[in-house]
Amino acid sequence: MRVTSLETQLVDLPLDKPIGTAIHSIRSVGCVLVRLRTDVGPHGEGYVFTINGDRLGAFDEMVRGLAPFVVGRDPHEIEGVWLDVWAAINPMGHAGVTIGALSAIDVALWDCVAKAAGLPLHKMWGSCRDTVDTYASSGLWLSSSVQELTEEAKRFVAQGFTAMKIRLGSEQAADDVARVRAVRDAIGPDIRLLADANQKFQPKEAIRLGRLLEAFDLTWFEEPVPTYDHEGHRRVRDSLDIPIASGETEYTRRGIHAMLEAGAADILMPDLQRVGGFSEFKKASAVASARNVPVSSHIFTEQSLSLGASLHNCISVEHMDWFAPLFNEEMELREGRLVVPDRPGTGFTFR
Repeated sequence: MRVTSLETQLVDLPLDKPIGTAIHSIRSVGCVLVRLRTDVGPHGEGYVFTINGDRLGAFDEMVRGLAPFVVGRDPHEIEGVWLDVWAAINPMGHAGVTIGALSAIDVALWDCVAKAAGLPLHKMWGSCRDTVDTYASSGLWLSSSVQELTEEAKRFVAQGFTAMKIRLGSEQAADDVARVRAVRDAIGPDIRLLADANQKFQPKEAIRLGRLLEAFDLTWFEEPVPTYDHEGHRRVRDSLDIPIASGETEYTRRGIHAMLEAGAADILMPDLQRVGGFSEFKKASAVASARNVPVSSHIFTEQSLSLGASLHNCISVEHMDWFAPLFNEEMELREGRLVVPDRPGTGFTFR
């Protein structure tokens, strides 16, 4: 079995309406779809994305530039491919576009070999569950009015979600508190509510806001300060009773290890694109597990289900519906949890 070609396709997925966070204005997500074809039939799929399609061509060029490391090889040589690419990209750096491109290829390779084996990927790895906890993350944006927040929160509950995430980052702390209060009142005490500041605050600001929010029983307070400020994360974590979640902008297991060393978060959130694909996500999870720290995957919901079903310390996957149009199959929500498909590979195929 050999990889015969690497193909890419550029797709721009418009959102239903523009949205805003504390640091982003988002109209669409641009994706580079990656397909690895083989000489015996099964092919693997992965993708990377950029907000609003910005610099999408750079991702495409990098992915196609890595084709010589995988074309002609047995797709089972996943670790060898990963290590060869890691060595080759050293002059350009082990973060950013280089790791994103490697991630898409790594995901496609794992998808391919699981399909060749006729197994769902999570079962090939050794599964520990067949449903995964999740939270609604496709709404409750900072750009929404309080009325829009409460209406959307009620819709999420009606859809069967038992947890959801609200974005914070208002100029006045009182405004963020009012928004959280309105959503909590709308959903009641039994629905879990998570909050994400999208790196908006400095540590003292985050601590002040966090103390005001402790009354609302938040599941976690995500990225309260800039991602690179590990010491600031630790200060916020030490000052609040609310668990601190972070790590989506860290690259490879080494970035996750650095956050662990700093005591920066209670829950770590590896991003499949930034962490280095399935291979490195599993290693990052193991690093966290060694310290009894849970992980929760960032976006890439369809692919992350395989991780959530096979990593014992993965407590949830983020439900984001932005990428649903890419796939032939739909995710299934059952009693607030996502069902892990029994289809070969990741269980999802590009349309």
